[in-house]
Amino acid sequence: MAEASRWHRGGASKHKLHYRKEVEITTTLQELLLYFIFLINLCILTFGMVNPHMYYLNKVMSSLFLDTSVPGEERTNFKSIRSVTDFWKFMEGPLLEGLYWDSWYNNQQLYNLKNSSRIYYENILLGVPRVRQLKVRNNTCKVYSSFQSLMSECYGKYTSTNEDLSNFGLQINTEWRYSTSNTNSPWHWGFLGVYRNGGYIFTLSKSKSETKNKFIDLRLNSWITRGTRVIFIDFSLYNANVNLFCIIRLVAEFPATGGILTSWQFYSVKLLRYVSYYDYFIASCEITFCIFLFVFTTQEVKKIKEFKSAYFKSIWNWLELLLLLLCFVAVSFNTYCNVQIFLFLGQLLKSTEQYSDFYFLACWHIYYNNIIAITIFFAWIKIFKFISFNKTMSQLSSTLSRCIKDIVGFAIMFFIIFFAYAQLGFLVFGSQVDDFSTFQNSIFAQFRIVLGDFNFAGIQQANPILGPIYFITFIFFVFFVLLNMFLAIINDTYSEVKADYSIGRRPDFELGKMIKQSYKNVLEKFRLKKAQKDEDKKTKGSGDLAEQARREGFDENEIQKAEQMKKWKERLEKKYYSTEIQDDYQPVTQEEFRELFLYAVELEKELHYINLKLNQVMRKVSAL
Repeated sequence: MAEASRWHRGGASKHKLHYRKEVEITTTLQELLLYFIFLINLCILTFGMVNPHMYYLNKVMSSLFLDTSVPGEERTNFKSIRSVTDFWKFMEGPLLEGLYWDSWYNNQQLYNLKNSSRIYYENILLGVPRVRQLKVRNNTCKVYSSFQSLMSECYGKYTSTNEDLSNFGLQINTEWRYSTSNTNSPWHWGFLGVYRNGGYIFTLSKSKSETKNKFIDLRLNSWITRGTRVIFIDFSLYNANVNLFCIIRLVAEFPATGGILTSWQFYSVKLLRYVSYYDYFIASCEITFCIFLFVFTTQEVKKIKEFKSAYFKSIWNWLELLLLLLCFVAVSFNTYCNVQIFLFLGQLLKSTEQYSDFYFLACWHIYYNNIIAITIFFAWIKIFKFISFNKTMSQLSSTLSRCIKDIVGFAIMFFIIFFAYAQLGFLVFGSQVDDFSTFQNSIFAQFRIVLGDFNFAGIQQANPILGPIYFITFIFFVFFVLLNMFLAIINDTYSEVKADYSIGRRPDFELGKMIKQSYKNVLEKFRLKKAQKDEDKKTKGSGDLAEQARREGFDENEIQKAEQMKKWKERLEKKYYSTEIQDDYQPVTQEEFRELFLYAVELEKELHYINLKLNQVMRKVSAL
């Protein structure tokens, strides 16, 4: 009775475990299907925001305003500006010619010039361009006493505290008077500093001749002074053919060392979101995205209430929370952008005689694009949660989890050496090699050296002795020693994990086998009689083999041993080599070890018998 009771308890527990596993499989498949639909919807939403014409519009505009040379001076364009003289040549030449397109190539007038200029005849210039300057005050730096007789003026680098707010020059118009900012545009992060809004501002005219006279007047009256630290040239375009706005900012920074550093920003954005039928389809995808976000949030809240602190022990749950957070941020950014476009776009389009500050809307649109790009990245990473049920992916995750402590220890040692070399390169080559001009550049330059992208000639020219020593020792210690140590840690851990899986340790269930098992279950439901007939055939075939062995003269003991070995083999194969979904790995019991031992003994007897038969056959063959 006790044995029967234990058997019934064990059977009930096994049945309960099997039921729980089936529920888990069903739930996982449902989550995978739901998440797959969500991922498709997110991909459609994100790719629907991107227009292939964005790249070509940026390329065309950059070629016009950056690569067009000054007439008669083929090497002087915006990218190559190095002095104030070059800057005014660009303003009165390529910039002026690029902004004002007043006739067709045969001098035929195509449109009303009072509306606006049409760059390349297709891109409407919105409002008028604006030029803005920021300056610093005199005596914002301290001159050494021995040089004070030589230097009566001192203009330091740009900071908000050093900025000059006083009027200068002719003091008659806005370009000579400081103006505070009345926009919400973010501050500009340049090469030499972070520049705030406001400054000495003037807007161009719709007339090309008036604008040229304005440039000449500013140049002759020294609008650019020694205190000038940055000049911004801002204007916006709209192409109705592809429904894209192009917001352009050209920046010329004047460092305290002298000279000019140029940079630029070209933002092609789709501010008018819902125009065509496809746009409304994207809008429906956005609504579906919000519904999925609500469903997933509800599920995670239920899980947190159910598991409480245990919920935060899983890395996948942290990824889920991060993904939900990014989704909420993306929805917030999208809502804010749409509200701002609704409020300000109409006003900006009405003021055709003034500068239209689309830079604010473009920046927020770019922020939204960046957030949605990060969101879809982590959305794809989450697929590993379902693929991890696969044996290969489970081995990968197990390898990384096992060797994480070794990797952390290795990382500490690696970055100590890496940062030591970065500081050495910055101090030795920083004043002469662009890749080592800052400590941050030194770090990225060394990563590029590891990948095979390096400028050895520049390093050697900067320091003929320390340059080759730095390069050779860095390659030896970092590339040949440390990176191979990292690979050795991964390889050894992977070998251990693979050995564990070879003796039976494997995931609770695998995704491919889950789908295969579900498919088999469906077939069995529709073809149940056929499956039963196959089982009957197998049983009948086993009995026929025993009868055939008796007719051929085999001993009854041999037949019984053969049947016993067959049963052992089937039971062992079912337990250790079955392709069906198995329970968690359990250690071998004493009874199972006894059966394995007897099975091995019988195999040894059979092999010994076969060996004797082969020896007899070989002796007979050799006698012939």
